[in-house]
Amino acid sequence: MEKQARTTNKPEITPINRPIRIGYVGGGFLAQNAHLGNFSSLPQCNLVALAERRPNLAAQVVRRFGIDKIYPDHLSLANDPLIDAVAVSADYAGQGEIAADLLRAGKHVFMEKPMAVSVRQAERILAAANEGNSRLMVGYMKRYDTGNRLVREMIREWQRDDGKGELLYIRCHGFCGNWIAGLDASGLIRTEESVEPFAVEELLPDWLPKKFRRGYISYLQQYTHQVNLLRFLLDAHSADDILVTNVDLSADGYTGLVTLRIKGVRCVIESASTKFHGWDENLHLFFEGGWIRSTPGLLFSRPSTNEIEVYEGGENAGIRYPEAPVNQSWHYRAEAEHFLKCLQTGTEFDSPGSDALIDVGIFENIYQKFMHSSKE
Repeated sequence: MEKQARTTNKPEITPINRPIRIGYVGGGFLAQNAHLGNFSSLPQCNLVALAERRPNLAAQVVRRFGIDKIYPDHLSLANDPLIDAVAVSADYAGQGEIAADLLRAGKHVFMEKPMAVSVRQAERILAAANEGNSRLMVGYMKRYDTGNRLVREMIREWQRDDGKGELLYIRCHGFCGNWIAGLDASGLIRTEESVEPFAVEELLPDWLPKKFRRGYISYLQQYTHQVNLLRFLLDAHSADDILVTNVDLSADGYTGLVTLRIKGVRCVIESASTKFHGWDENLHLFFEGGWIRSTPGLLFSRPSTNEIEVYEGGENAGIRYPEAPVNQSWHYRAEAEHFLKCLQTGTEFDSPGSDALIDVGIFENIYQKFMHSSKE
């Protein structure tokens, strides 16, 4: 993978030894169905304010979640000296700009993925954190799923076990489908209000032609989860650990195969959008001496537990189905708990902005290779 500019300075970490005073930016689908319910009920924090540009929506949302203050925009919320940290869920490009403003104002930030739509934007966000001496966590909820953490530990154990041999290959399948399958969205608060979206064009990579923008954004938005999970499972924390070796995508810039080497392990991402009524995703890891297959539950099932199947060869060959510890919450709640715990203890996030920058660089590299192959 091509090297990218890195922000080397890290904000000074000072523990906050009390419940965290949280503000939230955005009152839409993901806020209502995941994050607001978590932050409003966790004892480690007090959810005190909502910034939402749609006043009617804001009024209804704060009533539902027991929030005291409403701000008309994130800049007004950023000026509140009583708020320690802010969680953000907005459109894929605009949320990075919102996060940068909040970080610059000295607020610690939890934001949804992707962190940014270009390395240039990601670097600006990290620079804002340095300027405000604040901390950024990116919500890669797959890192906080107990099933994925169990798979990670199994990989580590097998890599130490000579009998398991080499880790040959990882197949990461994601044909998507209905991402809200299993969710009762009938209670979602909706209004007829609209807001102007952020101008994404000025945030995208300079080299990306207009005809490739839609595919790039769609692919980044969905498969940043898979790239980040693969890096997490293989403990790949440096851009030098990843090499994009082959990109075979259709003209839509979304459907196809991308092959990477992550810490020397060949990994393939199978991507497509289908009309499947459920969610078609799984991970298959092949060692010389066996394999591990993990299938996540539906995104909004509570708790969401992976179905893990393990085959081990040798004299006692067979298949078993280990169970991850059952978390009484689910991955969205677990990541919120992690954000608050790290602010209170001063420990590093498992998915800090500095690490998420690597993912943005990987996707720029994937699309540069895709555009080059499209010319051939």
